[in-house]
Amino acid sequence: MSKKPLWIRHASQLVTLKGSSARPLIGKQMEQLHIIENGSVWLEDGLIQFVGEDEEVAEAYKDRLEEAEMIDATGKLVIPGLVDPHTHLVFAGSREKEFEMRLQGATYMEIMNSGGGIHATTSMTREASYETLFKESKQRLDQFLLHGVTTVEAKSGYGLSLEHEIKQLEVAGKLNDHHPIDVVRTFMGAHAVPFEYKENPDRFVDYVIEDMIPEVASRKLAEFNDVFCERGVFTPEQSKSILEAGLKHGLLPKIHADEIEPYEGAELAASIGAISAEHLLKASNKGIKALADKGVIAVLLPGTAFFLMAESANGRDMIDAGVPVALSTDCNPGSSPTVSMPLVMNLGCLKMGMTPAEVLTAATINAAHALNRGKEIGSIEKGKKADITIFDVPNYMVLQYKYGVNHVHSVIKNGELIVNGGRLVCNDTRIPS
Repeated sequence: MSKKPLWIRHASQLVTLKGSSARPLIGKQMEQLHIIENGSVWLEDGLIQFVGEDEEVAEAYKDRLEEAEMIDATGKLVIPGLVDPHTHLVFAGSREKEFEMRLQGATYMEIMNSGGGIHATTSMTREASYETLFKESKQRLDQFLLHGVTTVEAKSGYGLSLEHEIKQLEVAGKLNDHHPIDVVRTFMGAHAVPFEYKENPDRFVDYVIEDMIPEVASRKLAEFNDVFCERGVFTPEQSKSILEAGLKHGLLPKIHADEIEPYEGAELAASIGAISAEHLLKASNKGIKALADKGVIAVLLPGTAFFLMAESANGRDMIDAGVPVALSTDCNPGSSPTVSMPLVMNLGCLKMGMTPAEVLTAATINAAHALNRGKEIGSIEKGKKADITIFDVPNYMVLQYKYGVNHVHSVIKNGELIVNGGRLVCNDTRIPS
């Protein structure tokens, strides 16, 4: 953590999203960015200390200005650090051959049922050493930083056995300890039914409930518990049992829901009080209303639909229905091998009918709430973590207008300049090579 104060000044636009810490934003609230032109932020002790126009901050710290390291944000956009609330960060190997198979007409479930998909990555991840998993995942985290992300969620689910699920979660924990990005862990032992349980999936569900969840919870290896509720994977009944078991052990429920077909996943998320329901490409109108009624956050993944050549979730309808919406990369080796939250925001506009203001809200404060961290990150307000991303564009509209480009200029994490001029500049000795 930098001992010197950091002063970001002269921002063309400073997007604060102030007043959004108590709960995720919904409906028209998602357009309320609370922008300060010629904005300025004073960062110290890893926290945001003062936010205002340039002259206000200069006056407040007039006796200390020479102490600070100054970042000139003239002509630039300053926003809260991006938050990615749904990734499968820790895995080994690659699945580029499946990309060609899909181009030739194979479906996601056909590939998975033939031994590809999640099963292929599970095999590679089980075979990989702890050191290999750490090294490959750290490289991905470095790329997340370069794309403006300061907090990510990391799901397990490529182990599908207690030993290897723990290995994934322990790697994610070490990354959190040894990398500037905060890594939030989710247990997802119920990502698929492994081949050894193919003839008796209920037995695997029992294994997840009776062996995996208690061990993961007792060792404090995760905060959340996720399940892939989809026909051919886990039924709504099985999913409910797994999520209820997690709740008994203090793991907050999340759910992969209604990705391939309507399967009452959104309805289950609402009934069980999940913090988020994720994917939702095929969520029913009843399910969307249930999410809105219960305030469950819809974590939408337009990059996944784009890569799978599928129709995206209807973000426009969900926002209009009062569902709090967040966005994520779904970074994984099979259906969304990207670390670019800026691209995901572009796709939110181009493929889901969201406005530039809404996608910015969805990638910051609402994404923070999807990780139960809305009071710590996601907006630029006094007392929050000094996590800030600076884009080399003059306003938030240009950020979405010039799509498919990484406009990140600087990233500040916990008050320390980590990316400058689009390059990693962190000399933190915590980060092993």
